[in-house]
Amino acid sequence: REVDKNKVWTKRAVPSGGGRQPYETYLLVNRVDELEQGVYRYLPIEHKLILVTENLPNADDLMEKAWYQNFIGKSAVVFVWAAIPYKTEWRYSFISYKDILIEAGHICQNLYLACEGIGAGTCAIAAYEQKAMDELIQVDGENEMTVYVSPVGKINLR
Repeated sequence: REVDKNKVWTKRAVPSGGGRQPYETYLLVNRVDELEQGVYRYLPIEHKLILVTENLPNADDLMEKAWYQNFIGKSAVVFVWAAIPYKTEWRYSFISYKDILIEAGHICQNLYLACEGIGAGTCAIAAYEQKAMDELIQVDGENEMTVYVSPVGKINLR
């Protein structure tokens, strides 16, 4: 299909109903070479990370926000996906939430595949304190809200 050369758009590695791409990706960086600790947002058009805040909670506080799933506090980085429902709602109305939630699975599955490729591990988490996670990535919880969280770290094979 043709795309107007003046429009900015991105090709992504996951399908999105109507090409709406309602997700933003945030990273809680704890121990990553060449990145300072903090909360980052991924900008897909520029293919870069921007620092949202240097205020990253300590491991215990992060575990509390994730209902005491201790591996989240030990991870090198935590991927947080936030949805902006309006990006899909204006086109798909009442069925938009179904598409938005299905897309979360597509996105996170790609992280599982990437982790496998580098010998790391991840675990998709949907159990977390909603308001606390939204505040951590600095979204309002209404127009944009956390939907899925996935810590990444080395696999401890015993």
